[in-house]
Amino acid sequence: MMNDKAIVVSNAAVILKKGGGRLLKSGGAWIFDNEIARIDGAYENGDIVAVNDFDGYFLGWGYINTKSKITVRILSRKVEEPVTAELLERRVREAWNYRKEVIDTSSCRLIFGEADFLPGFTIDKFEDVLVIESLTLGADRLKLLVLDICKKVLAEDGIKIRGIYERSDAKVREKEGLKRLKGFIGDEFDTKVQIVENGVKYYVDVENGQKTGFFLDQKNNRAAIARFCKGKSVLDCFTHTGSFALNAGAAGAKSVHAVDASDLAIAQAEENARLNGLEDVVSFETADVFDLLPKLEAENKKYDVVILDPPAFTKNRASIKNAVKGYREINIRGMKLVKNGGFLATCSCSHFMDPELFTKTIGEAARDAHKRLRQVEFRTQAPDHPILWAADESYYLKFYIFQVVD
Repeated sequence: MMNDKAIVVSNAAVILKKGGGRLLKSGGAWIFDNEIARIDGAYENGDIVAVNDFDGYFLGWGYINTKSKITVRILSRKVEEPVTAELLERRVREAWNYRKEVIDTSSCRLIFGEADFLPGFTIDKFEDVLVIESLTLGADRLKLLVLDICKKVLAEDGIKIRGIYERSDAKVREKEGLKRLKGFIGDEFDTKVQIVENGVKYYVDVENGQKTGFFLDQKNNRAAIARFCKGKSVLDCFTHTGSFALNAGAAGAKSVHAVDASDLAIAQAEENARLNGLEDVVSFETADVFDLLPKLEAENKKYDVVILDPPAFTKNRASIKNAVKGYREINIRGMKLVKNGGFLATCSCSHFMDPELFTKTIGEAARDAHKRLRQVEFRTQAPDHPILWAADESYYLKFYIFQVVD
């Protein structure tokens, strides 16, 4: 039996208003502050509490934080299954077994929050290193226990974890009343980790890279563009550490021009190109894509394949109009740079840019660019980032491949 000391189950019960808990009742994990009628009993924020409907019907066990608009996040829905180390181990084991069925697990997202029924947790595995992002007080309380469980479950498959790094430095933690954290959990180690994905080698900087160091969610999408790139000229915008560009180069592209606004990302991308012997095929440039695309257009540059993998232009509903303008702008410019009959890969990683709005925005861009699009594929995030239909927030990546025709 594992140590349960991190788990504090209070005697408190959160009682919902009549009509409250709609998201929870449809399979979600969140209880919002405006759904709660009262809280009976003593508790501290971060404790496990019971959640009951207005009529006393039991709905679940979850951790509470009254400083957050999402006041309770549910970990168990059965009254006879309170939150214990055994329950958490079952959640981790099920998450790992699922990934072994659906994806190459040498590097993968091991835990994806609500979609793995472990709200507040993101844990990525890069070979023999784990990187954790904890976004909530409840997850902070449980993280050492959950990490111990991860190490135990992986060890059963002969995987010995040599180090853990914490990247709980997202601004969203402030909504929970939490400080941003970053650093080693346990012994220090070399934070530059070499991984292989789709046969391409990368150095992942788990300390200084964006998020947890590498965007694993595009794994299958990077493989999908390979078939269009052999012998072709490719433009990769927002290349980050070079992942799409290097997949294109490894697939036999004639030339790849890759662009990112970050000097650090470009330096890492160049190192990754050398690691794969692709430095003569893939060239990198530090530039603002919004400035560069009109310049390339003015120079009458054309490419066989253009890839647009921008960061999330919006992280809330309030800025969605500006995000739409940004996506429309880069897609108009990107389409104009594609040779007639060439290919455009374009995506959005913003949850708030829903599939319907993203599709509409690309359609408007095609009309403005006087281009016709033939859809080759529509894809989402890799299956180690599962989309739980009851949890909208788990579906965020939309990825199209089009043939662009004049």
